[in-house]
Amino acid sequence: MDDPSFFDRMISHLRSTCKYYTGYPKDLGPSKVIHFTSEREFVTLLHEGFPVVVAFTIRGNYTRHLDKVLEEAAVEFYPHVKFMRVECPKYPGFCITRQKKEYPFIEIFHSPTQADKQGRVADPNITKYSVKVLPFNYDLSAYGFREFFKRHGMWSSDSK
Repeated sequence: MDDPSFFDRMISHLRSTCKYYTGYPKDLGPSKVIHFTSEREFVTLLHEGFPVVVAFTIRGNYTRHLDKVLEEAAVEFYPHVKFMRVECPKYPGFCITRQKKEYPFIEIFHSPTQADKQGRVADPNITKYSVKVLPFNYDLSAYGFREFFKRHGMWSSDSK
């Protein structure tokens, strides 16, 4: 088995130690983006206590770029922030409740609490929850997510 060259060892060391290495290809490992399958799974994810970034998408060229951005950001903020992708043609009910007409868009869900007024509930076993939802209108990059989280106090770099 031949040893890696000096250049390969240097690049490997740079990738593992430098926080701001921006070279390609980026070794992101397995995907940390969660694909939406049901509202029940989404609620379970919310109750883990971490902010959840949800990208509501349809297939298109811009979506491919957004997928790459989400993959990179999910790796950077894992496990403090969860990233989820919803394909709206597959799950129209969940997307229509957001009442948006332009796709793709991103919303950030955080701080789930039990709703004060349960209202009229048909089944007493159903518990309603209230969650804070913030629209994401920053730069679509890991840097944009970082600045958004700092501004809203959801995540800080020292918690990593």
